Amino acid sequence: MTTSNTNSRLEQLWKGCLQNNRKDQEVFYKMLAPKMLALCMRYAKDRDTAQDILQDGFVKIFKNANNYRGEGSLEGWVRSIMVHSAISYYRKAKKTVLIEDFAETGLAIGTSHNANKLETTELNNLIDQLPENYRYVFSMHALEGYSHREISDKLNISELLSRTNLSRARSILKNKLNTLNNINRYSMAG
Repeated sequence: MTTSNTNSRLEQLWKGCLQNNRKDQEVFYKMLAPKMLALCMRYAKDRDTAQDILQDGFVKIFKNANNYRGEGSLEGWVRSIMVHSAISYYRKAKKTVLIEDFAETGLAIGTSHNANKLETTELNNLIDQLPENYRYVFSMHALEGYSHREISDKLNISELLSRTNLSRARSILKNKLNTLNNINRYSMAG
């Protein structure tokens, strides 16, 4: 199905969703769930949590269906609700945001990496390994394009903490990329 066919099918299903047509809601869910689950995985610590966020997001979508005014893409609206659901989940789950001092963990920060050879799934796996507060800020800033001010408002943290968490997330990822590069070079040499 082409993108325009998919969009028109979603719009058609959406009309049924507005009338609480359960069959249309089910098909609408099935069409968007894989993409939205991938989005939720960026924010969740595991698949079960991502599925909880996904379910919560779709409940909000169907409960507030009349809030979509037709401005922008329907899928974009669904996507923003999923991000907000992830943020809400994060806020509920966090008691306090603590910044770990990675200097004490003995992680060395490298300077060279070759991300071009990484598969998307490998990179997503590395992002998934970040501590939750770093993963949220990194995903929101680097993948979703939120500014530090927006992140600070949405996560109820300071802009400085947002910048610090992003910097530390990048350092951790750089280190993991260096480690992967070294492993790849060693396995190719041997």
